[in-house]
Parts: sequence; C-alpha cells; structure tokens
Amino acid sequence: MVFISNYLIPKGYMGLTLFPFIILKKRQLLDDEVLMNHERIHLKQQLEMLVVPFYICYVFEFIMRLMWYFNWKKAYRNISFEREAYSN
Repeated sequence: MVFISNYLIPKGYMGLTLFPFIILKKRQLLDDEVLMNHERIHLKQQLEMLVVPFYICYVFEFIMRLMWYFNWKKAYRNISFEREAYSN
C-alpha cells in the first residue's frame, strides 16, 4: 500500500518503506519506476528478514558506516540493503 505524505519523509529523501507501506513525498513519484522498484525491493528485504530484524540490522549497519565515513549520505548509500536496492 502506498501513502503520500510530505511530512513523514525526511528532507533530502523521496520515499521510505515501513512494512507494509511505501510512503512517498509526492503523488507524481508513483510514476517513477526506478524509485518504486527501489522501495519494493526494501519490502522484500523486510519480509525476508521478518521485518523487525531488518530494522535492527539496518540501523546498526548505518551507525557503523556513519562512524566509518563520517558522512551521512555516504553512510546511507553504503548500507548493504541500500546498495542492493540501488543496484537492482
């Protein structure tokens, strides 16, 4: 299920996935096939890891990458879940 909310999406992002929802910043983004595919991949990742462990691993890996890179965007882009979603 897809929701549109400008207020739930952090600045600099277009969408996010909180199982079982995809939340987008603007309605026009529904037509962005690359973004929708990216968010659907996150839904599959969350299902594969039984949802809660996904979030624990995601946050832990983000913190570790942030400590390594000292750069928010670089840490985010190098999370294994994001690399998989961006590459597919």
